[in-house]
Amino acid sequence: MKRVCVFCGSNSGANPAYAKAAAQLGRLLAERGQVLVYGGGNVGLMGVVADAALAAGGQVIGVIPESMLKWEVGHPDLTELRVVASMHERKAAMADLADAFIALPGGIGTLEELFEIWTWGQLGLHAKPLGFLDVAGYFERLHAFLDHMAAEGFVKARHREMVAVHNDPAILLALLDSYRPPETIRVIDRETA
Repeated sequence: MKRVCVFCGSNSGANPAYAKAAAQLGRLLAERGQVLVYGGGNVGLMGVVADAALAAGGQVIGVIPESMLKWEVGHPDLTELRVVASMHERKAAMADLADAFIALPGGIGTLEELFEIWTWGQLGLHAKPLGFLDVAGYFERLHAFLDHMAAEGFVKARHREMVAVHNDPAILLALLDSYRPPETIRVIDRETA
């Protein structure tokens, strides 16, 4: 994993533990010599993870839609800031750049980004690892629901197991390092020949 894409909130959230974990992850990526790929903003957890990686001597590539630059949230000090025309282009560029994906706490956009990447992996469009950094139990209820989806037959066990979850960034990165995609990608199992 040379480049790790981090999806996270443009807000810092109510719990200071979120920003602390974002900073820890940014520093850790820099110390490991891995490039941070993210949404290019200088606000919320996005700004925290980028600033921490930069302060630790790391490289950071941001990808931001032109419309967000107009809101003046583009980070001015990145190694590289790619400006794209749309959110679709942003997600495609981040997916192409990254070798792995991590979701920090965030909102609807954070979940949408990781779920799209997860779906692409489920369909065999990529074989890249992905995970949730579950800071202060932020994702616990979501993962309980995902387990419920699997129990109810809407998510195959092999696809549910594609996503690593941990509350320690170093352990999560180790899990991503050892990721092996499912041998069977097929989403729909037909019982007839």
